Amino acid sequence: MKYQDFCQDIIRHVGGKKNIKAVVHCMTRLRFTLVDRDLADTEKLKEMDGVIDVVSNQVAYQVIVGTHVKDVYQELIEMLGLTEDQKTPKEKKNVVKAIFDVVSESMNPILEPIICAGLLAAFLSIISLTGLISPESPTYQILDTLRGAVFFFLPIFMAMSSAKRLGASPYLAVALAATLLSEQINGVKGLSIFGIGLPEITYANSFIPILIAVWFMGLVTKWVKKIVPEVLSYFLNPVIIMLITLPMTLLVFGPVGFYIGEGIIGFFTFLMDTIGSWFVMMLYSALQPFIILLGAGNFIMPVVATLLADKGFDPAFISSCTISDIAVGGAMLGYFLRARNVKQKSLFGTVTLSAVLGVTEPAIYGVFVKFRRPFIAVMIGGGLGGLFAGLTGVKAYSMAWGLFGLPSYIGGNGDFKNLALMVTAVIISFVVSAIAAYLLFKPEESEADTKQEVKVSDEVVRSIPLTSVANGELVQLADIKDQAFSSGALGKGIGIISSGDDIYAPFDGEVVMVFDTKHAIGLRDENGVEVLIHIGIDTVELEGQGFEVLVESGAKIRQGQKIAQVNFNEIKAAGYDPTVIVVVTNTADFLDVIPATVNNILTSASMLSVVL
Repeated sequence: MKYQDFCQDIIRHVGGKKNIKAVVHCMTRLRFTLVDRDLADTEKLKEMDGVIDVVSNQVAYQVIVGTHVKDVYQELIEMLGLTEDQKTPKEKKNVVKAIFDVVSESMNPILEPIICAGLLAAFLSIISLTGLISPESPTYQILDTLRGAVFFFLPIFMAMSSAKRLGASPYLAVALAATLLSEQINGVKGLSIFGIGLPEITYANSFIPILIAVWFMGLVTKWVKKIVPEVLSYFLNPVIIMLITLPMTLLVFGPVGFYIGEGIIGFFTFLMDTIGSWFVMMLYSALQPFIILLGAGNFIMPVVATLLADKGFDPAFISSCTISDIAVGGAMLGYFLRARNVKQKSLFGTVTLSAVLGVTEPAIYGVFVKFRRPFIAVMIGGGLGGLFAGLTGVKAYSMAWGLFGLPSYIGGNGDFKNLALMVTAVIISFVVSAIAAYLLFKPEESEADTKQEVKVSDEVVRSIPLTSVANGELVQLADIKDQAFSSGALGKGIGIISSGDDIYAPFDGEVVMVFDTKHAIGLRDENGVEVLIHIGIDTVELEGQGFEVLVESGAKIRQGQKIAQVNFNEIKAAGYDPTVIVVVTNTADFLDVIPATVNNILTSASMLSVVL
């Protein structure tokens, strides 16, 4: 019990054991849920050796002790007699938001095979028309089977991606999806179970029925675990879960999901038939940068998946995404041609390429937010491109956007006219946006250099640049809305409001620690620089929801390597500050740690300089 006396003093100053309802910890702090906060003596706690600070807010009563908090916590739990199950109670979330979160999180992992299928269809169309491979050849048939299988077995992909999120076994969820797709059930007339007739439902190419079924399976799983003795759970739980879930899916959740999907398709078909797809495409192509700024860039993906599954094509949204993305690239090209400052030219050229390839966040957050007028250029160019595509009936046959997604507009039936119209729409959006941006605004020239030069007594001092862990807007540490970080008590550093969902390694080194709730990662480089990446404020309360860490403790990392993916939209929707905080926890071991002073930053740029 290394921290026994320390823990005893903490317990006494927070009001005693009876005043502690629950306690958890994050990377640096103990987070108490107290019966009565007025009983806690905050000033005495702050005076304790080993306590960095005390923060009391709406989330919890927090005692900040440093990165050794896990060891302190283990002893504290033993002394309090609490179990791991006694955690801070969660607030109920908005039901509608929770549904959209589940759909969005479940869709993201399966976009990869869907995009692959769409591009493969375009590839097959091209090589068959050139005569290299005949559509009747075994090679063509095998490749085409791969393309078709992705959409046919979409329920299986959805079952796997959603199961863990919904508290169900991924393998039982896949077994359920495979059962629904069997030839004895999928699209079969006259079925009945327990004497009750079943409607004819085609489960292939759909995702809503299986998503609802897996949600129900998660509920059943929790119930079964409570009633079945642990000694029998290995044998009985799976069969009980399936015997309950399968009939309920066939009787209730399958039909409900099927009609929900039909309703979504009917709504957007009605919208496009009455108002016109041209209006939808024009509006979305013009406004997508604003939608991305609002954090709602992926809200159309479930709709697109439903349209693709039912119609085989999307008549509006994916095409609009591509037109808008390339319009952003055109606007940045206009700025590139107009700029005279070397640094600005480099920035505009870099974000032009990324936008054309389908990644617009660096341009939107790094340039659009700062200069504003590019928004107008994209509204003009993207709007005109979307209008042309809508009036000519362009269709997207796959979830593939950006320049490399254009071949997918051929589809599986060799629709080269559709491709030609889409390419024309893209050229219109790119050229018009470039001209508009060139004419509308010339960025202010600035010769300011963000490079930090350090001199100590005329000696040459070596500094190590730590590249940014994310693209986005920089926040100086003093402005972070968390006293433990803003005060510098945990070390000097910087904050980043990320424009994307990826977190990257700032140097070559190793992973020292990955926190259980995945919201914090500890790294160390070869020079002994120890860095804490803390994703969001108070996000430990999410218990890993919305976080995916791609590295393990002890793993070697390379500068620029993606080490985590974060659903920042979910974090913000849950009411948490999404700022990514990066601090050098052993700042005292170095001459200085100097943060960058620019407003916006890319992962290729230095966010901190550690002076050796």
